[in-house]
Amino acid sequence: MDYSDNIRNKLALLPDLPGCYLMKNEEGTIIYVGKAKVLKNRVRSYFTGSHNGKTQRLVANIVDFEYIVTSSNMEALILECNLIKKHMPRYNVLLKDDKTFPYLKITNEAHPRLEVTRRVLKDKAKYFGPYPNSYAAQQTKKLLDRMYPLRKCGVMPKEVCLYYHMGQCLAPCEKEVPKSAYDEITRDIASFLGGGHEAVKKDLQQKMQEAAEELYFERAKELRDQIIHIDALMEKQKINTADTKDRDVFGYAVDKGWMCVQILYMRQGKMIQRHSSAFPFYGEAYSDFMSYVTQYYSDNPALPQEILLPEAVSEGTEKPSGATAAAAVTAGKLAAAIDSEDAGGELEPAEQDAEREAAAAEATAVGTVDAAGGAAALQEWLGVKVLVPQRGLKKQMVGMACQNSRVALDEKFRLIERDEERTSGAAFGLGQSLGLESLNRIEAFDNSNIQGTNPVSAMVVFIDGKPARKEYRKYKVRTVQGPDDYETMREVIRRRYERVLKEDLPQPDLIVVDGGKGQISSAIDILQNELGLYIPVCGLVKDDKHKTAQLLIGDSAEPVPLARDSQEFYLLQRIQDEVHRFAITFHREQRGKSMVTSKLDSIPGIGEKRRKLLLKHFGSLKKIKEASIEDFRPLSIGEKLAGQILAALNDEELS
Repeated sequence: MDYSDNIRNKLALLPDLPGCYLMKNEEGTIIYVGKAKVLKNRVRSYFTGSHNGKTQRLVANIVDFEYIVTSSNMEALILECNLIKKHMPRYNVLLKDDKTFPYLKITNEAHPRLEVTRRVLKDKAKYFGPYPNSYAAQQTKKLLDRMYPLRKCGVMPKEVCLYYHMGQCLAPCEKEVPKSAYDEITRDIASFLGGGHEAVKKDLQQKMQEAAEELYFERAKELRDQIIHIDALMEKQKINTADTKDRDVFGYAVDKGWMCVQILYMRQGKMIQRHSSAFPFYGEAYSDFMSYVTQYYSDNPALPQEILLPEAVSEGTEKPSGATAAAAVTAGKLAAAIDSEDAGGELEPAEQDAEREAAAAEATAVGTVDAAGGAAALQEWLGVKVLVPQRGLKKQMVGMACQNSRVALDEKFRLIERDEERTSGAAFGLGQSLGLESLNRIEAFDNSNIQGTNPVSAMVVFIDGKPARKEYRKYKVRTVQGPDDYETMREVIRRRYERVLKEDLPQPDLIVVDGGKGQISSAIDILQNELGLYIPVCGLVKDDKHKTAQLLIGDSAEPVPLARDSQEFYLLQRIQDEVHRFAITFHREQRGKSMVTSKLDSIPGIGEKRRKLLLKHFGSLKKIKEASIEDFRPLSIGEKLAGQILAALNDEELS
């Protein structure tokens, strides 16, 4: 799939939610970070319509993007700031003064003050925020100054000032103020900023209404503005916290036998990054989730100060807005599609099962029966605080991680369904281009050798445009000597379709060979003249860059016109790349085995069993060559035989 196709598919799945988006270039580097009130509309706008020169340069370098969903525009704004500071994207405006968001602060002094600050220090003061709007913070401070008579001056004056006469200061410069009075005011301000502002708002709304009825419009406007400032200041956000702690916030979602886990990384109180993983699970959901967390920290020794975990969630609940019926794709379809992806360092299903079983056993061993038990066991093991928050800001942060998990899992289902529609549609379109009534099953062949040594061939099968890995086959070429691609094709086609006839296996609607007229003619000759099969055969010709260039069909090798950007051409590219990958992998295996066999099996006293033992113990021929006589003793190999092994291997290397 090319970059434009990948972007086009992801654009179709963007949610109608606020959040941040991260644009990436070909190297995977983040080159731009932006925020959006509606992700779907904002991100799509980059790839439609005309742009100015700067934006056009940015768009020309975008090959992929990802996004993080937030629950408000303000959260998106703060998250954008954090991400820009972390990644320093090339196309973002970078602030030189490292400007941060404002906080409200009650100072830790004998006579405390209320102030607005952009620096959070470990000074035992009380901080509230951060807040995205400095003007609103200042206006709300003015309101609090009127309501709560804390000290306003920076330096204690010698006599009372105007604030005392206005009832906005307790005048500690004139008289002794008990600590209990300050404690009460501090509690009231904390209550206001922690959610008690609603009562104050109601009181202000009442006074505004009364002022309007008495035609005091200026006073009513002032009260209205204060209410607006309170709303702007008190808008809930959970991107940053005031305590500057390092936290890992976990969330997960499950649906149709699949789980997605999201980790939000908060460093110095700021959310700077996230990590997402999606995988099938087979046990109880929360137990498997705790298994994942346990494995994550066993591989990541750098621990945060605090870990936040969610409670158990139900399967398929709380779908985010924007989720469509497309998410109803079955787990079987998803598993098949994931199974069909090119191997890129991912574990085989059997290995995944083994790891999950081991992780589940480990999770059971530490007692992860429920959320509280799992958190307690994890805390005891890691030695850091592990919480399952029930309310407040931390609960909201966990909820944000869970929401991102649901969005990511839903997107994965929808991507697979779109991929299924695309590939089946491509197979149908290819069949029409070739004049075939149906094109459900395609079998493709490729040969591999190096100057005729270790010749092998491979066959891959695509059903409805998707790889059917269980039906792939490998062939060691038996009768051909030297690099003869035509005779190799004849042998493999003969062996494959003799077996198809003998065992009554499904016959393909189309056979694809890697090559041009010679390979096509060789395959047709065996099929028609020896086996009596009349299956269409086409060949894929590569250009000088080893990329799929042209489709030829029939004994006359007539070219089939296909647009290079069509889904049909993409399908052919994928078939050719897959069969080539499969053949090359098999050839490397055979070449490696033959090299090991020729070097070790030629040594007297080394049989099959001892050869395997040597390779298992040392790991490679290179390490055997570098070993000393003493290194062979654990294998019950004496000094004489060890010397013969080393001499034989080093002699062969010299020769």
